[in-house]
Amino acid sequence: MKKWLRSLSGRQIKLGISTGISVIIFLALTGVIALLAGRQAEQHVDRRWDSEGGAAQVSCFFSPNAKITQDSIESFEHSLDNALKEASIEQDSPNPGARLWADAYSAEGTITLSTERGSVEADALGIGGDFFLFHQPQLISGSYFSGNDLMQDYVILDRNASWQLFGSADVAGMTVNIAGRPHMVIGVVDCPDGKLYEAAGLDGTRVFVSYETLSRYGQSGGINHYEIVMPNPVNQYAENYVREQLGSPEKEVEVLENSSRYQIGKRLRLLLSFGTRSMNGKAIIYPYWENVARGYEDILALLTLFQLLFLIYPSGVVLVFIVIRWKNKTWTARTVFVSLQDKLQRAGDRRREQKKNGKKREEKSWLDDDAEEKQKRRQKKQEERRRRKLDKEFQADRRKSGKRG
Repeated sequence: MKKWLRSLSGRQIKLGISTGISVIIFLALTGVIALLAGRQAEQHVDRRWDSEGGAAQVSCFFSPNAKITQDSIESFEHSLDNALKEASIEQDSPNPGARLWADAYSAEGTITLSTERGSVEADALGIGGDFFLFHQPQLISGSYFSGNDLMQDYVILDRNASWQLFGSADVAGMTVNIAGRPHMVIGVVDCPDGKLYEAAGLDGTRVFVSYETLSRYGQSGGINHYEIVMPNPVNQYAENYVREQLGSPEKEVEVLENSSRYQIGKRLRLLLSFGTRSMNGKAIIYPYWENVARGYEDILALLTLFQLLFLIYPSGVVLVFIVIRWKNKTWTARTVFVSLQDKLQRAGDRRREQKKNGKKREEKSWLDDDAEEKQKRRQKKQEERRRRKLDKEFQADRRKSGKRG
């Protein structure tokens, strides 16, 4: 090893060190990308729904002109049940309450809440279905609610709204008034903060109410987000089905599969669309979680670019090394074949020699065992002769002593 290192020039050593550093940076970037992508729990609901990878999460975003209603959602759900039944996709879980799919819809708007302490006009999200299966802001107190509950007079406050209305964050079970109607505070949450989240839309006071409450007592442009996690027996089955049922007209709807949005193929396509990605000809306003997801897409795409650059450099060095070695080769295909044949012959000779030596060792062991047995028999005969001699001497002594008596 030392001799080989001494044979290298300073340039070769520097090239080797820089190549090693590039590989280390490439591996580090790979780890960072995997970490950042894995932290986006809202984009990986399918993993929680089906740990075996048989489900996909799909999101739809609508402009106000799409005119999506609760009846539209119910019609889609009914057609989905029939489609899954026709495709022989059935729930095989022993749990009687298990479901094949879960969905949620929501609408952005504003709403005014009041208590004896004062009133607050807040950004509101009117939800339906299993919204908090997909989005789980950190609870400070209380719990989430479902848009499928019979009682639709629940409200979840963020920390700011809770302090403005009650002067405390521990207010689960208390009542706020919305347009003079009492609503129960079922929970208080801490919305994510930071520059990215503020830019995404979490820069003010926010509350979560049922879609019915927002549409009756607040201001809203109607349903503009829909999400579903459902079986995905073949690649893009879920996305294509949702696109076919809810994806028209195209200028008013955007459909995407969350499950695969951070994969390498999607990140490379994002790099290729650099400069046009931010151009949106659709009248769609993304919710805060989608804005955050798109922000992370841009970050991961940039990291992927650097990752590729740090991969290209060592790959180029290895390629040049192979080309140089090829040009300076002292062998031909025939010499390689002859050398390989010779090595195989030598290996065969070694195996035959080992077998031969093994047989000799076995024969020697058998001979050694036979000699040992003979030695034992010889010692046994000598012992028997000594015993007979001692018996004769003992008998002779007894006879002599009897005659004297």
